[in-house]
Amino acid sequence: MGGCRAFRGSALLFVLLELSLVCCDITDGNAEHLKREHSLTKPYQGVGSSPSSQWDFSGSTLVTSSYVRLTPDERSKQGSIWNTVPCYLKDWEMHVQFKIHGSGKKNLHGDGIALWYTKDRLHSGPVFSNSAVFHGLAVFIDTYSNDDATDRSFPYISAMVNNGSVSYDHGKDGRSSELGGCSAEIRNRDHDTYLAIRYSKGRLTVMVDVDDKNEWKECIDIGGVRLPTGYFFGASAATGDLSDNHDIISMKLYQLMVEHTAEEENLDWTKIEPSVSLLKSPKDNIDDPTGNFRGTPLTGWKVFLLLLCALLGIVVCAVVGAVVFQRRQERNKRFY
Repeated sequence: MGGCRAFRGSALLFVLLELSLVCCDITDGNAEHLKREHSLTKPYQGVGSSPSSQWDFSGSTLVTSSYVRLTPDERSKQGSIWNTVPCYLKDWEMHVQFKIHGSGKKNLHGDGIALWYTKDRLHSGPVFSNSAVFHGLAVFIDTYSNDDATDRSFPYISAMVNNGSVSYDHGKDGRSSELGGCSAEIRNRDHDTYLAIRYSKGRLTVMVDVDDKNEWKECIDIGGVRLPTGYFFGASAATGDLSDNHDIISMKLYQLMVEHTAEEENLDWTKIEPSVSLLKSPKDNIDDPTGNFRGTPLTGWKVFLLLLCALLGIVVCAVVGAVVFQRRQERNKRFY
């Protein structure tokens, strides 16, 4: 019994440690590390088409004193806003405050917002007002299911890394190229909704805060991600036959103070090809509606679960084997 208590205590300690790492993994928004040249905040000074502007917008985008509305709640609208200053930070975290709202009920709304860190900007296209083929990272806040066969719940948040060789399949909601995702109730909320994108030492983490509890919840956590420096941040949205107001309240970029090896420091980060080292192809996610263990490296928590399942399997096999052996022994005794 003492050994069992020790095991339970160790497991509890392990879980608490994992939770503490997740909580501490997202910056608390230290103003000292806020990079204003890559941040979009009220009253949105520096937004416009002048040579000195740090943000430029296109399409149906409307800039007010309280929000940047990418699309109004009207059909067939497209809008985007892009940072004009390339980002050369190796480790960063973007906090996005947004609001998606409209008169549509149930599934009668769309299409959503996309957040970008890409080589090119202001390239209009069919994917939330941007090009379906791109170099870099995209995080999609998709509010409408285009795939009738899907069993996932919308709104749905997903991530994609592309080196220009894959086209986002809008008809399938990007499922074949998705690296991870989660469902989140973000429409018509009476409180602020937030999303954080963190990229540090090859790890991409997406967190959400949509329940007005002032706490982050993990949505995506992927290792083996390679993103270059010198790309641009942006946000875009689109409506089709269905619509919503898609508002960006703020986009705040923070520099993460992370130490790198001498080899990493001497590397030309602008030449890195966007990629992800996966245990399986993202296309395998087509048959994985739950998204569990979605081709990501095995973290300590996943290893713990796998070992626990293996241990339970061994115990079950041992019990079944003992029962079968006992019955055979009894059967042999009856024959003699």
